[in-house]
Amino acid sequence: MLPLKDDNPSRTIPFVTVALLLANIALFVRELLLSRAVRETFILNYAVIPSEFTRLGPALADQALYNGMTLFTAMFLHGSISHLAGNMLYLWIFGNNVEEMMGHGRFLIFYLLCGVVGSFTQIVAAPRSQVPMIGASGAIAGVLGAYMVLFPAARVLTLIFVFFFARVVAVPAIIIVGFWFLLQLVQVGPIGPGGVAVMAHIGGFVAGLLLLVPFRRKRPRHSLY
Repeated sequence: MLPLKDDNPSRTIPFVTVALLLANIALFVRELLLSRAVRETFILNYAVIPSEFTRLGPALADQALYNGMTLFTAMFLHGSISHLAGNMLYLWIFGNNVEEMMGHGRFLIFYLLCGVVGSFTQIVAAPRSQVPMIGASGAIAGVLGAYMVLFPAARVLTLIFVFFFARVVAVPAIIIVGFWFLLQLVQVGPIGPGGVAVMAHIGGFVAGLLLLVPFRRKRPRHSLY
């Protein structure tokens, strides 16, 4: 199932969602302009590497600060066009409504916190891993969790593949997001298929559910959902 758009229009301009989209795309273009060797070094420098966090000691304060920085920089890096496109599609479909319900500033903090929680979940799951972890998936998973609670009945136009056939149907958000989360659970492990940091997705999603309460506006706009 591939979501294409929802029928839950936003009444405000989602400045933060658009800014996040542009930042991720701009940095990926920047990656593409680098030579392969330089690009690999660039990613190593700004990715989250679990083993770098778990080997820290009292004498490594500078390294701790550097690692803290990577928790944020890694959210804006992607390994391929498909990796970027998938994440940005989900952010574009679901981010604007969550941003409207929280407000621009709250949404940005919420997004970043979900990403950080996702990264730490992956670090706990694979503390000795030396595989660089990049991508906005943990943060976007938090957005999905919040959207599912806020707009469970919102209809999402979804491309569904059945063998060699494809069809676009309107599916309730709770089914789309719930199915996505179920896929993460069945792949659970230190490192998922294809090197995917599945635990970061799960951690970000749960963070989105828990953080929705303090980050949601006290008087949200009226919604049909």
